[in-house]
Amino acid sequence: MVRSEALSPLLFLRIKEKSMTKYKLVATAAAGIEALVGKELRNLGYEVQVENGKAFFEGDDYDIARTNIWLRTADRIKIIMGQFTAKTFDSLFEQTKAIPWEKILPVDAEFPVSGKSVKSTLHSVPNCQSIVKKAIVNRLSEAYHRRTHLPESGALYPIEVAILKDVVTLTIDTSGTSLFKRGYRTEKGGAPLKENMAAALVMLTSWYPDKPFYDPTCGSGTIPIEAALIGKNIAPGLNRSFAAEKWTFFTPGVFDKVREEARKEIRTDIQLDILGADIDGSMIEIAKQNAIKAGVADQIEFKQMQLKDFRTKKENGIIVANPPYGDRLLSEEQAQAIYKQMGETYAPLTTWSKYILTSDLTFEDHYGQKATKKRKLYNGAIRTDYFQFWGIRKRRIQEEQ
Repeated sequence: MVRSEALSPLLFLRIKEKSMTKYKLVATAAAGIEALVGKELRNLGYEVQVENGKAFFEGDDYDIARTNIWLRTADRIKIIMGQFTAKTFDSLFEQTKAIPWEKILPVDAEFPVSGKSVKSTLHSVPNCQSIVKKAIVNRLSEAYHRRTHLPESGALYPIEVAILKDVVTLTIDTSGTSLFKRGYRTEKGGAPLKENMAAALVMLTSWYPDKPFYDPTCGSGTIPIEAALIGKNIAPGLNRSFAAEKWTFFTPGVFDKVREEARKEIRTDIQLDILGADIDGSMIEIAKQNAIKAGVADQIEFKQMQLKDFRTKKENGIIVANPPYGDRLLSEEQAQAIYKQMGETYAPLTTWSKYILTSDLTFEDHYGQKATKKRKLYNGAIRTDYFQFWGIRKRRIQEEQ
């Protein structure tokens, strides 16, 4: 767990004065949920431009810290160092070298270069990585008057060269490990759902913290835990560290300040009604331990239970499920038997809304009902649909009587 000392208002004013440099930033995301990232950023007060898998915005050191700590559905926050067209290695080298890397990278920076190239003349990714690395080394050697090699013994500054249709984008990753790694999941099942995808599934529902929430195939508890973090307004990155915290140019104490602010935003005035169930008792024990580490164990009831045994008199609840499907643990026939069981079990719950993620496009045939809405998402590399069955609100039923 990350610990920090409270900062005085005067100290933070000094910090804020030092962090006035504005950067072009990008929050990366899995395909299909970039709009959610954009919505999160707008809710935080930023102007955003959303493209496939990316949400672009601007900010300073404080904003980098704030978005890393608060964004639930993004993968990483990156600084865009440069963007240009290059069709030759000489052009790639010279334009990369022209960027003032020394404004961010100190003389001892460790800066590995990763890369990708799509539909571009410069299609050899290893060669592109090597050219970019060499150009930055030359730039820093001149800037720091070094004739010998750079030590690369300091903090980590992960750099990426991404080329799409001959347009080169050079970025530095401020997050370090991906933002989906909240730090609470010590153990997981055979086909785990990433934390930011679980958060996206919750955020795409009509759930509010005053409604019941149920995950019938909770596995290691990721979906119920993310729902609890959302319901209690606990920042997902509150208890982890980030690459930028160790950067020498970065404003000292700014991450601590954002964490201090985030702790004050936690809702301590509510008790959530969240149930996570699974047929596997060993997974329930893992889910309980993960919830304890996430700090929300008192907000979730975990129960070993077969899907067909769920009964409730509660109204207006939300069911979110990521059941095993044909390419996740079970055969196609076994998965489809579960879908049929879901349809039969949930049919009486007319005021409940059900949201089910699966790669089986014939899901509705087995569930026994047409979805109100479907949304295409990617669970890792697997193309899935998020089938949504909206319930009839209890108030509407009463009005019609």
